[in-house]
Amino acid sequence: MKIPKQPEVNIGTAGHVDHGKCLTLDESAYIGDTFYTGREILKEIIGYDFKKAYNEKLFELPVSSVSLFGKDLRKSRGFVYLQKYRGKIISIETETGRSISVTPVHKLLVKDHWKKAQTIKPDESILIYEGKKLILDKVVKNITKNYEGYLFDLSVPFFHNFISSHGIISHNTTLVEAITGKWTSMHSEELKRGITIKIGYADAAIYECPELPEPEKFNTDGNCLKGEAKLRRVVSFIDSPGHESLMSVMLSGAALMDGSLLVIAANEPVPQPQTREHLQALKMIGIKNIVVVQNKVDLVTYNQALNNYNKIVEFLSSFGYNQVPIIPVSAQKKLNIDALLQAIEEYIPTPSRDPNAPPLMQVLRSFDINKPGTKISDLKGGVLGGSLKQGKLRVGDKIEIKPGIPVKGTYQPIVTEVVSLSTSSGLVDEVLPGGLIAIGTKLDPIFTKNDVMVGNYVAKVGFLPDPVNEIVIKYELFEYVIGLKEMVRYEKLRPGENLRLNIGTMTNLGVVEEVTKDIMRIKLKKPAVALRGDRVALSRMVSDRWRLAGSGIII
Repeated sequence: MKIPKQPEVNIGTAGHVDHGKCLTLDESAYIGDTFYTGREILKEIIGYDFKKAYNEKLFELPVSSVSLFGKDLRKSRGFVYLQKYRGKIISIETETGRSISVTPVHKLLVKDHWKKAQTIKPDESILIYEGKKLILDKVVKNITKNYEGYLFDLSVPFFHNFISSHGIISHNTTLVEAITGKWTSMHSEELKRGITIKIGYADAAIYECPELPEPEKFNTDGNCLKGEAKLRRVVSFIDSPGHESLMSVMLSGAALMDGSLLVIAANEPVPQPQTREHLQALKMIGIKNIVVVQNKVDLVTYNQALNNYNKIVEFLSSFGYNQVPIIPVSAQKKLNIDALLQAIEEYIPTPSRDPNAPPLMQVLRSFDINKPGTKISDLKGGVLGGSLKQGKLRVGDKIEIKPGIPVKGTYQPIVTEVVSLSTSSGLVDEVLPGGLIAIGTKLDPIFTKNDVMVGNYVAKVGFLPDPVNEIVIKYELFEYVIGLKEMVRYEKLRPGENLRLNIGTMTNLGVVEEVTKDIMRIKLKKPAVALRGDRVALSRMVSDRWRLAGSGIII
């Protein structure tokens, strides 16, 4: 359904991704009526040799259907998610001589229920594919090994088409699709070529049917049994990736959030380390208005859901979130979405913004919208995606982009013209603060493709301060590392330590130059626009991985 007007509020999604349940490249997946190994999928179906694929890559799989147990499930695009992995794997050998190598938490079908690979014992039987039928094969050995290399996941929306696999489609992406009708992981043509997973986005109009009781009166299609639907508002969903190695991308999206949906699965222990890290991030950047979505309630019993609910309440209270609605839903079956819409309306208000202030926007995405082979005379300029924090923009306005583009070891601000403005409702002549927008410019699209402009500020010419190479912040650090199962205390910050910084939508690196109890001066790897009062997220290196460590305010 067409969105009737510009969105007015940005709602993020955060939460644990059911991830890590992956297969090695030697394992097989059943597609259509054929079995493919991971290498065959990447090399023959997609056209990429796995050796040329980089870490954290997503590839479109051009198949018309995906089958499980010989039954066609869904005609849809499929996706292969490829990642590097270093850790334990479980090698299961069966009576027929089959060897299955998976991560310890990967689930296999044991007769009529799912079991994690690490819990499967010899003499148990698992379902495997032989010839053109499925059979039960007895486990002979279950060996834990160290593994370093590539893993892959193969998925389609709503279904996981590995035999005995749960896949990696994130809870929150499915949820946004249930609300908006848009699959946010299919965010651009870049997806077809394989890219690092980035921010997804979708808009939804929330309507009310006055004749119906709550929560049934709320929907997103505008259809009522009697009379006309009343438009409540249009909201933008910023669907940040949930995988732990993509925390920096989540923080970039969080910079524009006015509220958030925290998605927690009813069939998983609470809290997952990643969920704890996401909630800490939301609290750290000042997101007070959240709604918790207890997803996958269709997969558990009433008592299991209630126990999970109580754990969620306890978890939220430990972070100071005591009056947060918890809405049980099934995103895949679209159950209770009306109650979720009501909670969004009641608990995530549209913030007050000043449309008369000078326009100011942070760039969250940037694109080249031209298709390969487009004639030079038909080329369109680069596109900037983001959200206005204040002010208005009109077609024809001159804008300045800072810090700009790298030129000979420094960054050069850019001045260009707004040639088009668009929201989910279509092309418009003017945009206001709130909601996600796209600005068409006269920029050479080489400067905007592949999100090159992410992290820049956009404003009227002369409004933005010059980019700086160092910042001074008043900071607070966490005592313990967030996101680990065990309690690990952070060491004291020292001059010379490397940090990862999220300044608005920009991800930057820096080195601590001076540090006191609560004030720190940081030298930046690349220039940044530093507005006084802006919040900075700080991450420190722990066990070869960046971990959220605290935050600061630019002074």
